[in-house]
Amino acid sequence: MLLPPPVGTALPLVKTLADTVDFSKTVLPFVDQLYTLPQQILQAGLDTQALKHVYLSTNPLISGFAFALAITPIFLVVSEINRNYSQVDRCWSLLPTVYHIHYDIWARMNGLPTQRLDNVLAFSVMWSMRLTFNYWRRGGYSIGSEDYRWETVRSWVNRPLFFIFNVLFICIAQSVLLFMVTTPTYILMLASRVSGQGMNTTDIVVARVLMALVVLEFFADGSQWNFHKAKHAYQKTAKVPAGWTREDLEPGFNTTGLFRYSRHPNFLGEQLVWVTLYQWSCLETNSLYNWTGFGAMSYLILFQSSTWLTEKLSAEKYPEYKIYQQRVGKFLPKLTGPGWGAYLEAQKKAPKKK
Repeated sequence: MLLPPPVGTALPLVKTLADTVDFSKTVLPFVDQLYTLPQQILQAGLDTQALKHVYLSTNPLISGFAFALAITPIFLVVSEINRNYSQVDRCWSLLPTVYHIHYDIWARMNGLPTQRLDNVLAFSVMWSMRLTFNYWRRGGYSIGSEDYRWETVRSWVNRPLFFIFNVLFICIAQSVLLFMVTTPTYILMLASRVSGQGMNTTDIVVARVLMALVVLEFFADGSQWNFHKAKHAYQKTAKVPAGWTREDLEPGFNTTGLFRYSRHPNFLGEQLVWVTLYQWSCLETNSLYNWTGFGAMSYLILFQSSTWLTEKLSAEKYPEYKIYQQRVGKFLPKLTGPGWGAYLEAQKKAPKKK
């Protein structure tokens, strides 16, 4: 059986922090491994020692990317058989942490410093727990559950075009995106070989910011969940639940708590999470930018488009939503102009229609 190259060839030789963000040194030399990896896995078969050697001898960025590509046929087949296009959604909260576990284990098995990777993994596990729990309680893992927006997208195109969209965007692009947002961790791994094991002040601050953003998302999720529970109870019984007012519930969309100042505080936190991880790789390597920003930027673009569709449907469903859009920032709070509270006060003073 042909064995892969020695373990020492799985990572680039980086001597300076500038080397760690050089795409030509840290990525391009290992692209060929992507093509040979399937053959090596087949040759290893069920031999655990051979599989371990393949794993440790393959650049972790390449093996992570290979996994992201390998699972796309599963998403495609399951989605087409069930005519349900939320298969990637079901794995959304788990895959980034899978990649972070991969980086951490690979580094440990190769004797590399892991303190920064451990902190990334700690944040990532908390992020996954929060998002998985929220997706579960909303019924996302129920049989037949599907994101309501896919039905709208299906109505815009014919069946053959939607199949192409499913292949290229839903299955391939989204799976690769969930890998790409974790690539700054690869940079942190390489930088640790130069800077050493310990966490400096910047590392500690960024790690805590990431945790704080997960907490922000958790409270935003809770606010949204509590609102919809109260709204559904109000619609069913015509009685206002304790702790709520008619002004809170009658618009049909949440305008309380964090949603009084941001239309999507949970989306704000989600985007900031991956931008912050990317910025960590920049700060750690003393660089203004690096190639891993492509993942964070793609994530922002995805959220811009998905938020546009969400708000389009909300504006069609709820008469006051356009007013809410004018008075409350999409992600960041508006610092000027009357807010939603001023609108409610004006409504109270307005003469009642007979």
